[in-house]
Amino acid sequence: MECLPPGATLIDDFVSVGREQELLSVIGNAPWLQDLSRRVQHYGWRYDYKARRVSKDAWLGPLPNWMAQEVGAVGGAGLFDVPPDQVIVNEYEPGQGIAPHVDCVPCFGPTIASLSLGGHVEMRFENTATGEKRETLLPSRSLLVLTGPARYEGRHNIPARKSDLVKGTRVPRKGRISLTFRRVISDLT
Repeated sequence: MECLPPGATLIDDFVSVGREQELLSVIGNAPWLQDLSRRVQHYGWRYDYKARRVSKDAWLGPLPNWMAQEVGAVGGAGLFDVPPDQVIVNEYEPGQGIAPHVDCVPCFGPTIASLSLGGHVEMRFENTATGEKRETLLPSRSLLVLTGPARYEGRHNIPARKSDLVKGTRVPRKGRISLTFRRVISDLT
């Protein structure tokens, strides 16, 4: 069930099944960090989870060529004013989630986009001003875009569990990879 907050857009089938498999292969063969309770990869800029910031010395280099198609697609679709220059890849095994949060406001620009690969997951949204809560299923190969109120006025999270309710049926989660595209605030660059 899709129940998105204002400022959120979900684009189904953002990448093809074939492209999903190519991305999963490249990502699976790249080095992983164990910064969190899940495995992560940083591209463009390294985000410091402990300090909750991106510093000038966190520059890792340009985004890799293997993700140019997706960076161009999110930038070219009018989703970003300036193309993203930072991507975090997260791996979620069944049972793993992410705590409620707002992506670092002083670090990243007005658009956050997250591509889901491998498996579906339910995401929860809470408007911090009104307390209103919403939930939506993020299917594999979909792109979630957060702008405006969804970006700045609410927290989002993924409940840590091994299954989600899909059209009234409890469905086990599979491993999921997310690529989160962001633009680092120009004061840092």
